[in-house]
Amino acid sequence: MSNTSTTEAQYFDLHTTGVGYLNRVREVKPRKGNSFMAVTVGALKGAADSVEYTYIDCNVVGEEADKLIRRCQQAVEAEKKVLVGFRIGDIWPDTFTYQKGPKQGQTGVSLKGRLLYVGWIKVEGEMVYQAKPLSPAPSQEEQVA
Repeated sequence: MSNTSTTEAQYFDLHTTGVGYLNRVREVKPRKGNSFMAVTVGALKGAADSVEYTYIDCNVVGEEADKLIRRCQQAVEAEKKVLVGFRIGDIWPDTFTYQKGPKQGQTGVSLKGRLLYVGWIKVEGEMVYQAKPLSPAPSQEEQVA
């Protein structure tokens, strides 16, 4: 009789939630692997009367998020304001070198992440999508029990 132990992979999630405008909706077709949707989210922060933006370039993850971003693509391309409630996972910095312009040759940093969830969508101020409420996550005590 062999004694086999199985270990389950454990992960630590870093999720960022917020409100932001969709920009640069596109399908990425890598040389190897499957194509995927990508979007840049202009996340709003700061006081409502002097909003600042943090841009996060995201791979769209999951069937529902993919479907919703594809639905928004034409509106974004038509330069309509598409505002979403979002959850982005595992944000990380990515360095690059400017290829042209006044910063040519300098190193820049962009934020990358995975767009996991879209809770609602407004196009030009009109609500066009509202997700069903998620069931609350179990507390740590409930998970341990």
